[in-house]
Amino acid sequence: MKLVEFVPPVKHPLWTLCRQMGITDVIVKVNPALTGLPDPWRHATLKKVVDGLAAEGLRVVGLEGDPFDMAPIKQFGEAAPLVSRGADASPQITAADRERALARYRELLESMAALGIGLLCYNFMVGPGWSRTGVRAVRGGALATYFNKAEYEASHPATPNSLRLAADQVWANYEHFIKAVMPTAEKVGVRMALHPDDPCLPSLGGYARIFGSVADYDRAYALYPSPSNAVTFCQANFKLMGADLIAAARHFGPRIAFIHMRDVEGDRTDFTELFHDQGSTDPFALMRTYRELGLDVPVRGDHVPEMAGDRLLAPDAVPGYSVLGRLFADGYLKALLKGAEVA
Repeated sequence: MKLVEFVPPVKHPLWTLCRQMGITDVIVKVNPALTGLPDPWRHATLKKVVDGLAAEGLRVVGLEGDPFDMAPIKQFGEAAPLVSRGADASPQITAADRERALARYRELLESMAALGIGLLCYNFMVGPGWSRTGVRAVRGGALATYFNKAEYEASHPATPNSLRLAADQVWANYEHFIKAVMPTAEKVGVRMALHPDDPCLPSLGGYARIFGSVADYDRAYALYPSPSNAVTFCQANFKLMGADLIAAARHFGPRIAFIHMRDVEGDRTDFTELFHDQGSTDPFALMRTYRELGLDVPVRGDHVPEMAGDRLLAPDAVPGYSVLGRLFADGYLKALLKGAEVA
């Protein structure tokens, strides 16, 4: 296993700090809103991002998150029209919209392989996607992200009595997606590692969510069994599902292609993210389990609290992704990895 960092795709203080910590392999998100570059599926565009990081001594080993607008794929069959999905999209999603997006996704996989990027951490969260409701003061006054279902629902417009997308339709969309792109991933040698719904609720914002249990993952794998059909083992999400983390890790075994290490307190309707040395999870036991399973995959610390002085380094940091909290997490995780090697 190797410790990696999730870094911005444009020049950032974390780039230098990664090198100083001895972390040279990184994960990036290449959505145009972050890179300022169009058409992230194209080889030339992706190469610009990779080359920019390489010039600073960092090697891109994986991509994470939606690389472009995935609504035509995830929200196909929606009961109500979308507000906006770009200049080349119809007022409602058509089959042509979806197939165009799938073609772009396949091209992205080919571009990744050509550049030596073998991991794509993806999700199938429809509508709101990754969601938090704010920050709470935790140890020493640090600010940690949290989610509260009641607060979320109170601060968002009321949704219709019936879901805009029910679970059956989301599953149908996922099946269409995975069968359309997995053959390409398998052919070019990219592992697509599915991230759990976050938060892992039955629905959010009027859209059903379908990846909130180990059984859901098994159903997804059965649609296209392949080494390329893999798992992002995000510890906190599986904990909030109610899974025994060590048992779940053993269940997935070699299907795990990426590990997100973090912990939370609370339940799926109201939880707070913690420093990496807090929480009820035994991270050392998990790290030893990963070693026993023979996993040789990237590991990264996930969301971290914002510490005193963080805004001086990165004034516009997204909550959960501040710099000093990452430094603390990376030092802690390096020690866990080293300890697991000799335990």
